[in-house]
Amino acid sequence: MNFHQKPVTYVAQVGLKVLDLTKMIQFYTETIGFSVLSRTEKRAELGVAGRTLLVLETVEGLLPKQGRYAGLYHFAILLPNRKELGKILIHLHYRGIGLGSSDHLVSEALYLSDPEGNGIEIYRDRDAAKWNWNNDEVAMAVDPLDAEGIVKAAQESGETWQGMPAGAVMGHIHLHVSDLAQAEHFYVAGLGFQIVASMGRQALFIADRKYHHHIGLNVWNGVGIPALPEKAAGLDYYTLIFDTEEKRSATAARLHEIGAEVSFHEDFLETKDPAGNKIRLVV
Repeated sequence: MNFHQKPVTYVAQVGLKVLDLTKMIQFYTETIGFSVLSRTEKRAELGVAGRTLLVLETVEGLLPKQGRYAGLYHFAILLPNRKELGKILIHLHYRGIGLGSSDHLVSEALYLSDPEGNGIEIYRDRDAAKWNWNNDEVAMAVDPLDAEGIVKAAQESGETWQGMPAGAVMGHIHLHVSDLAQAEHFYVAGLGFQIVASMGRQALFIADRKYHHHIGLNVWNGVGIPALPEKAAGLDYYTLIFDTEEKRSATAARLHEIGAEVSFHEDFLETKDPAGNKIRLVV
């Protein structure tokens, strides 16, 4: 099953408020391998194969994020296979980029940050038929990555890194929130996702249609943290794609029922989770 196309509800784009647009475009094209799809003086859309995955926008009076806030932990780019993960791993190594890594059982992942401190995960999924489900929870772990095997997969393909592959998508987003119970109520009762894994009172992983997670939620920045200030660099919004207008309207109605505000715009509806993270609902 493809967990990033209709009828699944999934994360499609992430919008960041940035301090230095030129520097950030350079990083996301040269280091991450996105293409610039459109650019103005204050805004750029980046992505692959004509699809926007990341929107960078600079705002007057923006300040660096300082202190602990709700917002982005990381956004995660999903690659189509292990070979592609190996190609970008070799590329990042040659560029001298500091990396974290992990084998999550369901996936193999690399971690890094952009020049303004926004977290990025780049990963590939294992075959969903091999994920281990116990009732409605999927087994995930933080095991050491087999980097050697991943590099070998790239080398055996005989291919070298040429940027993000056409099949790359926004795989998931992981957020800092201020209260896990409030976040759970909003995302499950309001947005209609299911809990697929949890880490005690520290983190929750939620998804549509039995993915290992479309959204991660954690309180690792502290319980009760404030929302990211409007004039602080970092996460601006992320988009959720719905397959029909009926499904989006039903979701908006549920959000109203639980007391969440929903505003109407030309191309999207917008709401905020209880920690102040902005979400655009798109058909």
